[in-house]
Amino acid sequence: MLLGCIADDFTGASDLANTLAKGGMATTQFVGVPAHAAAAECEAGVISLKSRTIPPDDAVRQSLQALDWLQAQGCRQILFKYCSTFDSTPKGNIGPVAEALLKRLGGVAVVCPVFPATGRTLFNGHLFVNGQLLSDTGMRDHPLTPMTDPDIRRWLRLQTKGEVGAVPYAVVRQGAEAIRTALAREGASGRRLVVTDAIADEDLIAIGAAVDDQPLITGGSGIALGLPANYKIANLLSGRGTEFTGSAGKAAALSGSCSTQSLAQVEAFAKRHPVLGLLPDAVMDGSMDVDRALQWMMDRIDTMPMVYSSAYPKSVKAAQAKFGQAVLAEAFETFLGRLAVRLVDAGVTRLVIGGGETSGAVVTALGAKAFMIGPEIDPGVPALAIAGSPVRIALKSGNFGSLDFYEKAARVLAGAQA
Repeated sequence: MLLGCIADDFTGASDLANTLAKGGMATTQFVGVPAHAAAAECEAGVISLKSRTIPPDDAVRQSLQALDWLQAQGCRQILFKYCSTFDSTPKGNIGPVAEALLKRLGGVAVVCPVFPATGRTLFNGHLFVNGQLLSDTGMRDHPLTPMTDPDIRRWLRLQTKGEVGAVPYAVVRQGAEAIRTALAREGASGRRLVVTDAIADEDLIAIGAAVDDQPLITGGSGIALGLPANYKIANLLSGRGTEFTGSAGKAAALSGSCSTQSLAQVEAFAKRHPVLGLLPDAVMDGSMDVDRALQWMMDRIDTMPMVYSSAYPKSVKAAQAKFGQAVLAEAFETFLGRLAVRLVDAGVTRLVIGGGETSGAVVTALGAKAFMIGPEIDPGVPALAIAGSPVRIALKSGNFGSLDFYEKAARVLAGAQA
């Protein structure tokens, strides 16, 4: 294995795996830290953790365990992948995990959550989403990681013990050597986590070339755009890529994301397909249980039904106040995870999942161990084949995907073109 990746959620892991596979690396996405060695043909391994919103100490521990396994596979470089909207709280978990990895590996690490294909850009250390400051978007109302400050350098300082450096866009636009020099200068000054501007794919490619000798890289999936070329130049890639075949079985959708885009996608989907919304009171008092939801879906399975817990910020805050944020989140995730298992047991072979936490719950409940990477459905979202299973699945980050994503995903999971 050449490149080892640690992702803090499941949708982010598949996003990154998609980028690397498109770049020509034979890529496997693992669910948690594997108990066995990777296959010899694996050139990039992506470990999916569910560590974004757990206590920081637990996130660090899990990430270091992943690092140990990746180093045992012979990885030359480690990439810590987090969301392109830098989803975290003032206490972590991005900063603590990045510092722990950096302490173990040494060097200087870029901090670059940029993903231009989905509108995420970084200028003067400030994160923008489709031209809006991050704090002016729906991310300010995220139920678990509300992002109220677009200044990534300032936000990261709250999470870390050391000073945070910066490489401004005026340097990035000069190319790889200028970036390399700037990173060395920041490291020599004791600033080893360095927020690095980028607004276009060519910036990310230049950054990738500049960090070819760094043991650690951190960022969104876009930061991986330039990495496969480094291995190609060194004649280390086989050219095999990854294999994927579709499944034409029954399809169903589950959505737990409360992002603005997810809410719009659910609304669009409901115009053409049956949908069932989960109400907090009904889930918590048991009047809506997995058996009832399953029966409702199977009665409509030929029309690709959806069950969702997605809700608008005002409703989410009211429910959290009544039941408690952690208790409510656990209840919904457990519900949707169990429902996914029952759907597969009933013969459903295509699942389209919306939301990072929901995706983690579903994949964990299904007991999946690894994924083969398929074609891209929308930027950042590939089709996935669960290893050793007929099930094909798409794991969508809440903010990703077009309005017709769920229908498009079902077609790609069946083997059609996006």
